[in-house]
Amino acid sequence: MKPEKRYERDSRMAYWVIAVGIFAYFLAVAQRTSFGVASLEAADRFQATASQLSLFTMLQVFVYAGLQIPVGVLADRFGSRAMVGAGAILMGSGQLVLALADSLGWGVAGRVLVGAGDAATFICVLRIIPAWFSVSKAPMATFLVGTVGNFGQMLSVIPFSALLGWAGWTPAFLSLGALSVLAAVLVLAFMRDSPDPLSAEEVRPLALRRTWDTVVACVRAPATALAFWVHFTVQFIGTVFALMWGYPYLQNAQGMSAGQASFVMTLFVLTNLVLGMSIGQMVSRFQHRRLRIALIVVGIGVVAWAALILWPGTAPFVVVMAAVVAIAMSLPASMLAFNIVQSFTQRSYIGTVTGITNVGGFVASLCAIFLIGITLDLQVTLGWVDDAYDPEGFRVAMAMQLLVTVTGTVGMLVSARRVRASFGADAV
Repeated sequence: MKPEKRYERDSRMAYWVIAVGIFAYFLAVAQRTSFGVASLEAADRFQATASQLSLFTMLQVFVYAGLQIPVGVLADRFGSRAMVGAGAILMGSGQLVLALADSLGWGVAGRVLVGAGDAATFICVLRIIPAWFSVSKAPMATFLVGTVGNFGQMLSVIPFSALLGWAGWTPAFLSLGALSVLAAVLVLAFMRDSPDPLSAEEVRPLALRRTWDTVVACVRAPATALAFWVHFTVQFIGTVFALMWGYPYLQNAQGMSAGQASFVMTLFVLTNLVLGMSIGQMVSRFQHRRLRIALIVVGIGVVAWAALILWPGTAPFVVVMAAVVAIAMSLPASMLAFNIVQSFTQRSYIGTVTGITNVGGFVASLCAIFLIGITLDLQVTLGWVDDAYDPEGFRVAMAMQLLVTVTGTVGMLVSARRVRASFGADAV
């Protein structure tokens, strides 16, 4: 049998492989954010309260975050190609279950499958970059994965939203499931873990008994803590907005029509694409100012939400758009955390540390989603508002994100001090 061809780093094949990986992540983001677009329809279909509705996304995010480290271990054992392909199949299965679900339990089960498949995509695509790209090209490839992949939300914001309104719940979610099957086929056909087939086979085995020791060593590293808290603090406001509460907030608190809300969410996604590479270049140029960049992005997000929350009545459309641009900045800026991982982590541990880091933003998102949902319902219980989606109720609920921001900022500052003590005052 003819041996599989060996390729070079930075070759045309390298760009083809990463393009397939980006496509898989693009679709994973579309699957991840689709429920946020359909949250109002889901409330009607499953007769769910705000707290019950948040359970869909909370469990999805919980599964995603909880599987990051196990996925990293499995990727080292079986390869990224197998994991990304399996993830696409899981997401397709989850959307099939959700499309046919007529009860809250089955709906939640579908989203759990989507979360599990989503978990197997991002870090596994990042994992192949060092093998296929040189040191000079790898950072740009990393930001491309995050930036272009996050553009997948456009698929849920425009065509999926339109299909949902035109054809209904079941056809819309079945269509997304079919796209995941397509992604699985492309990944299994064209993705490769390494330019050298022999080296790919050699690095797959991993002694599972050493996994715990590896994870503990990585968690104790100062740079791991900093990367975790940067991702925790920077990423969550964009994820919460895109994944769960963006559409309900725009339509109920700001009084927008479905078309206006879709336009604003489209602006949110385009901001990710436009700013992603610019932020990447800034991070590359100012390596010793990475903590400051992270704090500036966090501060901009806080100011944006403060403007929306404190504005009397509904804010002018231009103010909402400006705030959404500021909130959207958090997603591409969160890739800064993975740059910290690459700078201070031994190559043999990068997969594990990447998984630990990626947990951060989604743990924060989980906390914020829960706080917002429970606050909306609690205000009705206390008689402060008549409806869970009352505009005044949203003011209080969205302000709960500040608790998560403060927690993460303290974590960043404490861990940054440890990194500077270990690597020098200009390390971050």
